[in-house]
Amino acid sequence: MTNTKLKKINAEYDKNAARIAELQARQRELDKQRTEIKNNDILELVHEHHLDYAALSALIQKLDTSRPAAMAGETEEETYE
Repeated sequence: MTNTKLKKINAEYDKNAARIAELQARQRELDKQRTEIKNNDILELVHEHHLDYAALSALIQKLDTSRPAAMAGETEEETYE
């Protein structure tokens, strides 16, 4: 005595699980592609400005120590009266 309703639900469940796995794999691939494109954009900027490793490192360090808290993602709460 097999419950046909349960068979149907199990089949749909398995189908959904397979589709979810496919979508997760595709999402990981898209994430890799997106990261690669962003990295290439950064490299192009570095090359356009003729920065070598030392110059880029110095620039990043200078920006890191001189940027305001708001640029670092630390925003102050605003109060409205």
